[in-house]
Amino acid sequence: MIALQIQDTKDFMSRLLLSSAFDSFLVVEGSVTTFSTFQIDGRFHPDYYSREEQEESCLSGRRFALWRDIRPFCLELIKGKRTPLGFHFTFQLSPENTEKLLLQSDSSFSISDVNGLVLNIRFEGGSLSCTTGTSLKLFTLDKSLDQAWDRMVQKFFTQQSLSFTLP
Repeated sequence: MIALQIQDTKDFMSRLLLSSAFDSFLVVEGSVTTFSTFQIDGRFHPDYYSREEQEESCLSGRRFALWRDIRPFCLELIKGKRTPLGFHFTFQLSPENTEKLLLQSDSSFSISDVNGLVLNIRFEGGSLSCTTGTSLKLFTLDKSLDQAWDRMVQKFFTQQSLSFTLP
């Protein structure tokens, strides 16, 4: 697990809310606090869609909604003249991308060992930070997957030109 301090909050927020940079992440949960607190439960409900829509978009089997589907609602909550008092989002790497990471890092873990690789984004007190996390279905002292996930997040932020520091 690492904690990244975001250097340019405005640029990060622009990438988060106005671009597709984070769209492939799943949203586990979130909240936005303005004049009230708005809670987001990212659990996906495929029954909302017709059977044809589910098959056409490969929706069945998904546990959480994608950021690209939730982003417009969050933009409406956050945009405006006033800065939110705070927010947090818990993103999870998709199973497909988790499997890619396992292969690229020559990990001894299989996709069935992984509950999720998460990225927590938190804004409070005028400061924006991101922390990584790994949840496994088994007990191990092996931290190689944690380290691979930490490197991947740093590489992703660098590719997106998001400036950060490690406190």
